[in-house]
Amino acid sequence: MNGPFRMKPRILIAEDEEALATLLRYNLEKAGYDVETVGRGDDADLRLKEQLPDLAILDWMLPGFSGIELTRRLRARPETASLPIIILTARGEEAERVRGLSTGADDYVVKPFLVPELIARVQALLRRAKPEHVASSLKAGELEIDREKKRVSRAGRDIDLGPTEYRLLEFLMMSPGRVFSREQLLDGIWGRDVYIDERTVDVHVGRLRKALTRGREADPIRTVRGAGYAFNERFAERAEN
Repeated sequence: MNGPFRMKPRILIAEDEEALATLLRYNLEKAGYDVETVGRGDDADLRLKEQLPDLAILDWMLPGFSGIELTRRLRARPETASLPIIILTARGEEAERVRGLSTGADDYVVKPFLVPELIARVQALLRRAKPEHVASSLKAGELEIDREKKRVSRAGRDIDLGPTEYRLLEFLMMSPGRVFSREQLLDGIWGRDVYIDERTVDVHVGRLRKALTRGREADPIRTVRGAGYAFNERFAERAEN
């Protein structure tokens, strides 16, 4: 089948806290982005000259030179003058926030922050700067998600999903064929700070399957014994047969 998804937007993260950089990369890749991380301001500057991403996330305090200095340099170059930039910092004072934005950053996120909030800001910036990179819908055969209206349909009929089942379907459809463990699904849907038994995932997958399928319709969710669940990458072909 032809891939229903647009080319992944590229994000460069400059963050010297390795654990945070890994966390951001993991979650942004799950959200459908192509992510590169560097730990120094000068390394980020070099990478940005070699290959221009669709958005940059820069820590305020970086070795080499700071995220603020890097932002100044980027805004002074024609090729990066309009690059969407988010600054990460532990500085919460209003004066520092104003300073960060005055250098040319598009947004400013204070640590600690919730990863879903950062992803929402990334999506908002890309929607304004490069709307062609933010798909308003996900499609696989007769199954479609309208991401703006939060509606799901199959073969023209509306499917009523609860908020958790909706997020679960969207999460799986963004990476067709990729197998996610129950732990990864818990992190992606509920977040790392919420303790929920892994069997809860099975319950919600069961509800999702029941809502999506009628009679002999193909099941879009694939169970991988001992591993987890995936959106069946061959679903569209099976649905048409």
